[in-house]
Amino acid sequence: MRESVTAAFSEPEHFGAALRAEGYQNFIVRTPRGFRARLTQVSLNEIRLTAAEEQVPRVAFVAVPANVLLITFSIGQAQAPICAGIRVTEGEFVTVGPGEQFHARTDGASRWATIRLAANVLSGYGDALVDGAFSILPGTRRWRPRSRTARQIRSLHAAAMRMAAQHPEALVDPEAAHGLQQQLLHAVLECFSELSPEEEVKAQSRNQNTMLQFEHVLWRVRGKRPSLIEICTELQVRERRLRMLCADHLGMSPMTYERLRRMWLVRRTLRTSTSEKVSTVARDNGFHDVGRFATNYRETFGELPSVTLRESRTKSIISSVGY
Repeated sequence: MRESVTAAFSEPEHFGAALRAEGYQNFIVRTPRGFRARLTQVSLNEIRLTAAEEQVPRVAFVAVPANVLLITFSIGQAQAPICAGIRVTEGEFVTVGPGEQFHARTDGASRWATIRLAANVLSGYGDALVDGAFSILPGTRRWRPRSRTARQIRSLHAAAMRMAAQHPEALVDPEAAHGLQQQLLHAVLECFSELSPEEEVKAQSRNQNTMLQFEHVLWRVRGKRPSLIEICTELQVRERRLRMLCADHLGMSPMTYERLRRMWLVRRTLRTSTSEKVSTVARDNGFHDVGRFATNYRETFGELPSVTLRESRTKSIISSVGY
């Protein structure tokens, strides 16, 4: 389906929901007060393009679908998300292979772009246009293509974003959408034909797998408060190494992420619940000192949890009476 969408956001939850189509499963903002973001998404037949602008630090857990290749790069000289611990600098691209899972974080103001391609379509074009067998390299990799090729990919992406903002009806036109898609496919294939694999892919894969297992452990023990020793024992990694990986991938310590993650789970429940009690939701997510939890919640979100719940109930009542 061919379409384009441009939207501005003042709520982290709404921005995270809009990014679910990009594979974002868990979106955690470190300082949600004053949150601002803007997102443009363009869907062609086999390619989806995204441009985003964010203002505050955050971390997200991303799952790439099984038949999708994800390409990420910065817009202009701004920072792009740090993907699986890989910091993307100007002129570089990060590719994430089909089925991969990773953490993506920002340290502050960020402008970034993605290209999501159907892997089977790219492989089909590659077999037809590239000398020798073409294959999509697995894992998460950083590339620095020749400047001409990089400029071509960035220019095509920027042209699609401008078209979405100024002439969105043009992207619905089959010929225009097909032409843009063909140019992007050729540019991406040319980029891949210039490149050779990184030398440290195996180490990167091991680190990414450890962080994936860390995320899975936190899901499995939801409602509990595991100690760092317990987590390290289950992962079979040393505390120092887990701290180092979390600093690279999450921008914070393991237990800071674990607590903030539970805090956001509470907030999401309160914002969608009409019958739960704050104390029940807090305890279900491992916060047993409700008074201390309320204080920490207010420090994080700028309001008491009871206010969040009350607003949720008010919205539910308004919706039910049809206002």
